[in-house]
Amino acid sequence: MNYQGSCHCGKLKFEAEGDIKQLIECNCSYCARKGALLWFVPRAKFTFRAGENESTVYKFNKHVIAHHFCPTCGCQPYAFGTDPSGNEMAAINTRCLENVDTSALPHQAYDGKHS
Repeated sequence: MNYQGSCHCGKLKFEAEGDIKQLIECNCSYCARKGALLWFVPRAKFTFRAGENESTVYKFNKHVIAHHFCPTCGCQPYAFGTDPSGNEMAAINTRCLENVDTSALPHQAYDGKHS
């Protein structure tokens, strides 16, 4: 399935391809504050529709995940990093996807606070 998403103001727009089987709810200091429910896809399945070079990037802790947010509305719709095997991944904030009912999908807790 192909999903479309954006930041709140629409400056950052993207598409992601795949099946959303579960959402990751991370409790690290950053994810807990922003309330993101994450879906991970291979970076090759993530495509920009607008704003590819418009986002602001924030890295913290080990500086391995590039959290992208809109400089206009402040929304953080996606992040880029690598999985434990070194594969490039996109972490998509499913709350920024169109027509996705996050309450209808299974949530998996991830203890980012202690990893």
